[in-house]
Order: sequence, then structure tokens, then C-alpha cells
Amino acid sequence: MKLYSAPMPAPNPRRVRIAAAEKGIALDEVMLDLRARAHRSPEHLARNSLGQVPVLELDDGTTIAETVSICRYLDALHPEPPLFGRTPLEQAQVDMAIRRVETQLGEPVKMYWRHAHPATAALLTQYKDYGASNREGLDRAMAWFDRELADGRAFVAGDTFTMADIAAVTILDFGTLIGMAPLGDDTTADRTNARAWYARIAARPSYAA
Repeated sequence: MKLYSAPMPAPNPRRVRIAAAEKGIALDEVMLDLRARAHRSPEHLARNSLGQVPVLELDDGTTIAETVSICRYLDALHPEPPLFGRTPLEQAQVDMAIRRVETQLGEPVKMYWRHAHPATAALLTQYKDYGASNREGLDRAMAWFDRELADGRAFVAGDTFTMADIAAVTILDFGTLIGMAPLGDDTTADRTNARAWYARIAARPSYAA
């Protein structure tokens, strides 16, 4: 297998690296230069018609795009430790958590990056007021996230580290990188549980992937 990817700070390829690290999978990773638009080359568009990374290419040439789909495939090939739950209930809970993390936390980060950050100004028409408004949206989402973790659970979907934690930490790290400060600081009262969760995730060896 070969993973067409991109280095930090690209959050989606990092999700696959973390998942692989959790399972002890060594990936043959081909880094594409996104600034040079390598992901829009004819060669890469043949792998993924949307021109995105990551893309997992199997030994027979079959390609799998979309981060969660790639991680599901790796999870099925290497079931231990499971990242998507063991029982039907756990699997539904992980799916629910991934979806909520991506919509509640991921959308304001993505919209701020697209419409308010100077690094994307040359790539598309920006609506800066709308982009800036996503700071408030992320603040509301982080308050929700903190309340979700207030029941004493160790991880996003329960007591086991899952793909939902990988999705959340990569979103929050990217949000931090672009200046949104999703975790606040020690004086931000409605982020206490989120910061404790984050510390648990950051302590895992896979976090450095």
C-alpha cells in the first residue's frame, strides 16, 4: 500500500498517520507539495478526481480517498486496537461522535481558514466578515464539546480511544495553528474538560505522527 499524503500542517493526512501509528502500521507515504499544486496534477487527479489528499493506493492499483474511509479500511485489515468500536452500539456511537466533531468543531475551523486567513486569500474569493464570525461559532462549539466531556469519560466516544478522538485533535490542532485558540487558556472556564482530554491525547505516542 502507498499513501499519497502531505506533511504537517495538513490535518487530514495526519489523521491517517495517527490511525496507522495506533495500529503499528508502517505506511509507504508519498508526500505531495500542496503549495506547488501537486495534488492537482493529472497523475493525482487520476487517483482522486477531487484532487485531495490523502489517497491510499492498494497493491492492485485500487485507490481509496476520504480520510475516515481510509482509516476504516486499515481498521478492518488490522482490527486491534479497534478505532471504530467493537459492538454495533459502539460503532454507532463512534460514527455519531465523528459526525458531530466534524460538523460542530470542523466547520467553523474550515470556514475561518477559507474566508479569514491570509494564507488562503489568493486561492478563492474570501468573505472576511463571515470568516471572522466563525471564531464565535467555534467558541460555542467548544463549550458544547466541554459539556460532552463533563461526564467523566476519558475519550470522545467513551472510555476507549477511537477515530473520533483522532478527528477532534487534528481539527483543534489546525485551529490552534491558524490562530483560533480553540482550547483557550487556563482562565477559560468552559474548556477545562476539553483541555484535560487534549492532554490525554497529546500524551499518546501516536500524537507525534
